[in-house]
Amino acid sequence: MLNNPAARKVISGLIEPPARLLLRMHVSPDAVTIAGTVLTAGVALWMLPQGMFIPAVLIMLVLSMSDLLDGTMARMAGTSGPWGNFLDATLDRVADGAIFGGLALYGAFQGQPWLTAAALLALVTGQVTSYSKARAEAVGATANVGIAERAERLIVAGMATLLAGLGVPYVLPAALWILGALGLITVAQRIWAVRAQLKVPGPPTSDG
Repeated sequence: MLNNPAARKVISGLIEPPARLLLRMHVSPDAVTIAGTVLTAGVALWMLPQGMFIPAVLIMLVLSMSDLLDGTMARMAGTSGPWGNFLDATLDRVADGAIFGGLALYGAFQGQPWLTAAALLALVTGQVTSYSKARAEAVGATANVGIAERAERLIVAGMATLLAGLGVPYVLPAALWILGALGLITVAQRIWAVRAQLKVPGPPTSDG
């Protein structure tokens, strides 16, 4: 959606005024990044295990705007760069862990081990997906392939959690199992892509 010029203009119109205000108050983009992560993690680990799905999703949706806000502030202040990208990406992993960890705790508290297992699988595969991309770049390759990027994972998890809060049965464990499976496929896709780029030789063949 944000690749659409009209959508970008609307979002910029909403984000830039609070960004300017925070900068005038001497609030740094890093502080917004950290605060957004801490609050998201707090909501996820407090509300999700208690089954407070609807308010949790709505609050985290509002908090997700901090990802746009800190970037806009950094651009306005002329401080955009590798450090901000590193901090943002690192803390995104923390927020993701809290969200799927909160769902895993909910499954444990409700005596639903299959829900807990699905949430943990989605958590682990999501983290490995991000890690594989970082490691690929560290060895001079790219790993931008895959069918389950972070945005898609969070959208699916958020919609399923919201529907579960509205009383739709089975949707949450089903969505988490699907995310876990898609995560495994994505990790495999990235491993294969990096292997091809690095031209790993196959096993030696015997001339018999």
